[in-house]
Amino acid sequence: MRRITTYLSLFLIVVAFAGCNQKERKQETAATVKSADMGDFNFGTWITSNKKKSNADYAAEFKRYKAGGIDELLINTATDVKELERLVAIASKEGLKVHAWMWAVNRPGDTIAQKHPEWYMVSRDGKSCYDTWPYVNYYQWLCPTREASRNHILSLVERMAKVEGIESVHLDYIRFPDIFLPIGLLPKYNLTQDTEMAEYDFCYCEACISAFEKIHHKNPLESTNTAIDMEWKNFRLNAIRNLVNDAYDIVHKNNKKLTAAVFPYPEMADHMVRQRWDKWNIDAVYPMIYHGFYNEEIDWIGYATKQGVTDLESKNVGLHTGVFLPPFTSAEELKEAIHYAKDNGAKGVTFFDGPQLTDAYLQTIKEIKGSFN
Repeated sequence: MRRITTYLSLFLIVVAFAGCNQKERKQETAATVKSADMGDFNFGTWITSNKKKSNADYAAEFKRYKAGGIDELLINTATDVKELERLVAIASKEGLKVHAWMWAVNRPGDTIAQKHPEWYMVSRDGKSCYDTWPYVNYYQWLCPTREASRNHILSLVERMAKVEGIESVHLDYIRFPDIFLPIGLLPKYNLTQDTEMAEYDFCYCEACISAFEKIHHKNPLESTNTAIDMEWKNFRLNAIRNLVNDAYDIVHKNNKKLTAAVFPYPEMADHMVRQRWDKWNIDAVYPMIYHGFYNEEIDWIGYATKQGVTDLESKNVGLHTGVFLPPFTSAEELKEAIHYAKDNGAKGVTFFDGPQLTDAYLQTIKEIKGSFN
């Protein structure tokens, strides 16, 4: 009996000791994770390239960004590979990561696409984006369902993915045209959008209608109310999702990541532009949480960030909050926005756009970055 009691005592001591070690390991792991999370928070900015700008001028610009706490650049070169290669080399020397920012479904001035009028989206009232542009003259949208037009978009994705040194191919305009504009922009176009207006409702081209009919045995043009036809809406959500998923496979075959600029959070993106980005195969999203567009206050940046982060909880997808600089009236307001984003789960903050990053803004970003590490 005494021997059994001794063994039991020794067993309890071992268990207790193991429990203490496990608790210590958990505490150490938690501290490590917390430290990693803090270190991983980064800052970026979208910029559009200028081929006339010299290497020396770009080196000076990139050096300024880096000194101001910027970690990455999302560069639009209009899918010009040589220009992207030039800027990647300069940015890398300054310690900046580069993402190849490309306009995906909206392709204004695409000389290849313009040889194929049938590639373009068609509105419910029968107007083609080839020659009738909704809202603005750079809205020339390609159909994501038609095989030829989607293959053209994917060929551009592959071209960018092959550029050495980039972090990701960064998709923009990976959606349909705005069926509803942000409320803050409506006065600019003298519009009231209480319903889904035919001239802004896409795509009703032959390819879309034919593909939809094969699945659902009905023509959306014969619907009495397309706004409540969930199959038709879902068809278009899936058209974008399928395009993104194909792009994901292409990019990953080239050992790069796929990221995207998206609308503020999935439910809003679904409603406004037929975009449900929480259902995509994607490595990271950069939601454009532009509070001024929606007549919202700065704390809305935190709200929209949390919505997106929550919707991505089951996926290994990072969220980088995008902010639009013009509505901010001070560096203190920008600081507030950054904290709202981080406190609500963002992995970083990205600014639109680089030329609007004043010295005061960069100093603030640098100071905040220092406080996070």
